[in-house]
Amino acid sequence: MSTLTLALGRPTIADRVFSRSLVVDAVLVVAGAALTAVAAQISIPLQPVPITGQTLAVLLVGVTLGATRGALSLALYAVLGLVGLPVFAPDDDGSHLTGSAAFGSASFGYVIGFIFAAALTGWLAQRQWDRKFLRALGAFFAGSVVPFVFGLVWLAVWLGNAGFPNDLNSVLVSGFYPFIIGGVIKAALGAGIITLAWFGARKADERKQNRGIDEA
Repeated sequence: MSTLTLALGRPTIADRVFSRSLVVDAVLVVAGAALTAVAAQISIPLQPVPITGQTLAVLLVGVTLGATRGALSLALYAVLGLVGLPVFAPDDDGSHLTGSAAFGSASFGYVIGFIFAAALTGWLAQRQWDRKFLRALGAFFAGSVVPFVFGLVWLAVWLGNAGFPNDLNSVLVSGFYPFIIGGVIKAALGAGIITLAWFGARKADERKQNRGIDEA
């Protein structure tokens, strides 16, 4: 008899730790949104888009939970901010934009992109891109690009509406170039974390097998 679950497709590292069920899935989705909210508070104020720890959290949520649960987790994160919870990155004065103010901010396009970034990295993880460092690094780099696809288009519109130059170079200066070095570091860090997690899972399996042999 199969168990109802949101974890469609091949198992991820989360499925090695937790059994698949709707209750577990719901807890993991909420935990992923919470992790992203905490990472958003690690912020370096920068106008019009701050540098935060969100991207690392987003990609880890994706590779850990898989495409479906990862995307749902980041969709939940976006909804929580829109309904008024202070989950997005703080502004220069430490306040948090919520609701319509957040939706109309320069950086909300990146938040939309997070949903698709988690889905992509989760999809790649379900195809075992997260088991070895170099493939995991490729998955994290691919996922890192996705928020910019949405974020830069949104930013270009925002700059134009605000009366600022919104030509390609201006948009890249405001929303892409400052994030390149941090993005590379976060991708490498995330790839290291997930491959170490799988290394630990394999070692745990070996210990179980060895205990089984000894007991036999």
